[in-house]
Amino acid sequence: MAESNKDGTRRELTNLNVQMIALGGSIGTGLFLGSGSTIHRTGPSILFVYLIVGIFFFFMLRAIGEMMYSDPEQHTFVSFIYHHLGPSLGKFAEWSYWLELTLAAMAELIAIATYVKLWLPSVPSWLIQVVVLAALTLINLNVVKFFGNSETILSGIKVVAIIFLIIVGIYMIATHHENPSGTHASLRNIFDGFSMFPNGFHEFINAFPMVFFAFQGMEFVGITTAETKNPREVLPKAINQVIVRILLFYIGALFVIMAITPWKTISEQGSPFVQIFSLAGIPAAASIINFVVIVAACSTLNSAIFSTGRHLYQLARESHSQKMKFLTKVSDRGIPVNSVLFSASVMLFAPILSCFKALSDAFSFVASVSCDIYILVCIMTMIAHYRYRRSDAFLEEGFKLPAYKCTNPATIVFFIFIFLSLFLNRSSFGPALGAVLWFVCFRLIQKIRNQPEDEIEISE
Repeated sequence: MAESNKDGTRRELTNLNVQMIALGGSIGTGLFLGSGSTIHRTGPSILFVYLIVGIFFFFMLRAIGEMMYSDPEQHTFVSFIYHHLGPSLGKFAEWSYWLELTLAAMAELIAIATYVKLWLPSVPSWLIQVVVLAALTLINLNVVKFFGNSETILSGIKVVAIIFLIIVGIYMIATHHENPSGTHASLRNIFDGFSMFPNGFHEFINAFPMVFFAFQGMEFVGITTAETKNPREVLPKAINQVIVRILLFYIGALFVIMAITPWKTISEQGSPFVQIFSLAGIPAAASIINFVVIVAACSTLNSAIFSTGRHLYQLARESHSQKMKFLTKVSDRGIPVNSVLFSASVMLFAPILSCFKALSDAFSFVASVSCDIYILVCIMTMIAHYRYRRSDAFLEEGFKLPAYKCTNPATIVFFIFIFLSLFLNRSSFGPALGAVLWFVCFRLIQKIRNQPEDEIEISE
């Protein structure tokens, strides 16, 4: 019998489930499709970008892990922003993170429809999205263990695809495989004529936000704690292991891809995975990668439905509004059922939006806004952690961020740098400005209502 929390939710997620949920949230279309664009911008130096961003994400995960370790009953790490930065900023962060997760889920829904239509072009995209959303919502309404196992399988497919690419790539490099263009697979493709800024310093800087957003979802590990078996034992292991594995998958896969063929020959638009498998003589490469990308998007969407439901449930529990109390209902299976259903229903705006805009335009708009709001939440999370370390709630014997007096401020500065860099690119300027306006409007609403210490009720 699974251990139950006081609120009726159950601790059924294992260490493997937690790791795969984090993998499922962060390994998606950004690697399988978007990596071609990042390689095109900076060439082999993109490996340094992934390493740098990965290090700061590790610091954030350790900070989240430290706070969750001190209070495993919390259903979301964002609640610590409320506790340590005050109700005003806390409510902004909590609603912003729920909105960001919901928009990210909508983007994944649109992506799924895009890839399914390659096989079923006559099926309406809105119908594909509704069916997929309904199926994954049903999974999330089942017992937590069932969700954990489903996410383990979906994430496992992605991991197998990456490992297979790396193995095939190593073989091609070892045998100096000759490509149709006459080039050979070799480590020389990476190291010969290496330049840190092959397309200029500006493109190198622009690569940072793209890589940052590729890691988006890794923090899902901080939303599973309240439903994890032995959280104070599992959480440190999951955080320390998942960052190493993600860096291995991202850096390892990109290293192999650029060693197989000169990086300048990699298409900016297509998937580099398709190109490499085609060079390896696998004729069904496009279909295989299309299947993996669909699985990757479903995995991320699955984790997003789980996370939005738990996050909204936490918001409702902290609320003094009677209008939100229905969101605190927990089913006999230990699921915050109304919070999951409400979050999933908001995601239905994705198929509605797809009826009025091209899928590519709808995806770009929703994903950009989601990512830019996400940075603001990351910055506030690190500030909250710094306050936590200086508060009475600090657990001396807990799982701690190493050298926090240096690593915490450095991470905050880095995240601010990422956000400011968005204003240097025409395509990201609008969404970044939108994130700023979201913050300003939210704060103005609080001031106009003259309730800076009260919560913003979404139902009003």
